[in-house]
Amino acid sequence: MVEMQILIPSIFAVLMSIGVLFIRMKASHKPVSAKKIILPPLFMSTGALMFVSPYFRVTGMEIIEASVVGLLFSILLIKTSKFEVRDNNVYLKRSKAFAVILIALLIVRIVAKSILSQQIDVGQLSGMFWILAFGMIVPWRIAMLVQYKKLMVTTM
Repeated sequence: MVEMQILIPSIFAVLMSIGVLFIRMKASHKPVSAKKIILPPLFMSTGALMFVSPYFRVTGMEIIEASVVGLLFSILLIKTSKFEVRDNNVYLKRSKAFAVILIALLIVRIVAKSILSQQIDVGQLSGMFWILAFGMIVPWRIAMLVQYKKLMVTTM
């Protein structure tokens, strides 16, 4: 039973990562806007409703651990997300390193989840991984927004 609770989300994570890679490749062909940068963390924030259920609740220490790991992982994403100005519009630069980093993070996630699931309840672990992901996307998107705003000021 526990194996299925780890296997199914891991398969879903692989599919989501493939989707993110395709979205990222297509995004480099369209101008970026502040709205496109801000919306993903806002949409993801609805996932916090999972903590209403006691099944997903985590301890204070688990919140800190997951947040710190997410923050550290966000540094990799921040370093590989650069913008460029073309035709008076701001575009996300394509980065081969982004794909490599995303795949590496996915592998780390799957390995960590399979190891930690032997010691931490699956519900708690799910909550921790949501916190980790949210703790990764928020700083990354804030950094992107700051970089975007700087470019907008210099191009206008």
